[in-house]
Amino acid sequence: MNRFRTTLFLGALTGLLLFIGQALGGHSGAFIALVMAGVMNFGSYWFSDKIVLSMYGAREVGPDEAPGLYKTVGDLVQRAGLPMPKVYIMDNDTPNAFATGRNPEHAAVAATTGLLRILNREELAGVMAHELDHVKNRDTFISAVAATIAGAIAWIANMAQWALMFGAGRSSDEEEGSGAAGILMLILAPIAASLIQMAVSRTREYGADDGGATICGEPLRLASALRKLESANRRIPMVDAETHPTTAHLFIVNPLNSQSLLHWFSTHPPIEERIRRLEEAARRLSA
Repeated sequence: MNRFRTTLFLGALTGLLLFIGQALGGHSGAFIALVMAGVMNFGSYWFSDKIVLSMYGAREVGPDEAPGLYKTVGDLVQRAGLPMPKVYIMDNDTPNAFATGRNPEHAAVAATTGLLRILNREELAGVMAHELDHVKNRDTFISAVAATIAGAIAWIANMAQWALMFGAGRSSDEEEGSGAAGILMLILAPIAASLIQMAVSRTREYGADDGGATICGEPLRLASALRKLESANRRIPMVDAETHPTTAHLFIVNPLNSQSLLHWFSTHPPIEERIRRLEEAARRLSA
């Protein structure tokens, strides 16, 4: 069901992009939008992991530099039947983690120093299992595509503002009608794209919670970690994430400050609901 919903949401994003291109430039506009989507998705496929790791100053580590983290990831990939991803650490006091990469063979998991400091071994396993489930289901690539298309829609809407400002060669009635429709589209299209991107991310987060609980074998490990991470992220917001809000969907908990306007367009489901689902899964296992 999660895969069906994700496919549906991505199709809606692509359709919205083509609709905007068609509305602004007819058949040629739709074609340009399609080409733009292809180019941007190609870039996301090959370079999104390198870009985001560079944004957060992540450094690759091995078993000597981070023995606990590296061993935890190594044990989990054996349980999940995955190849060993590259392991990164971000020097950041805010506890958080994310996974990236176009497929399981070219994946990376990253954790902040703050996360390694506040979680015990079992909770760390729960978090890394969540991230590895993203890798297993190629959520990292899906999220990159969704963010790229949503960004393209916002960019086209911004360019259309200039087209409306400097439009010429139309009658006054035609200009008034198209201008009103254009303004409405400029307002609604980026909002719709953001809502669809949120839906994609939220669907995948619930799925990774369930899959991560299966990989590590104990849902309450992740539930306990989520409680700590949510509390700590409220106290110590991640400044880098405020600078790069388009990457917020990658992290296991929302890194944006709860006072930020962007927080209201959260790409993460409520922590309370995620914990409730994990606790229900634990009760089913014990029964």
